[in-house]
Amino acid sequence: MAKHRIYSMKFGSLYPAYVNKVERKGRSREELEKVIEWLTGYDSDELAKVCADETDVEHFFLKAPKLNPSRSLIKGKICGVQIEEIEEDTMREIRYLDKLVDELAKGRPLEKIFRS
Repeated sequence: MAKHRIYSMKFGSLYPAYVNKVERKGRSREELEKVIEWLTGYDSDELAKVCADETDVEHFFLKAPKLNPSRSLIKGKICGVQIEEIEEDTMREIRYLDKLVDELAKGRPLEKIFRS
């Protein structure tokens, strides 16, 4: 199976788009970083390093300090695709993050975003 083009994109080039999306909706970069940390285990210092060293999206997830086991509770559609039906691991991780960023931007409280 051919790899998706998004895998080779630099996470540091996607991160500003996530920041812009949540800030346009009145949420903060700090809240976004909490969401990313909940999902991946990257704290703000590690996240800054990943963005600076041009880590690609695939390795952002492969090298994540601690993928949250509760992430499998993230359900629903993102980009017209049901998350639970995504078979490819890296694409599912990408869509988990997209879904959480959408929820944050739509005003969902952090305690609801952080499934448990």
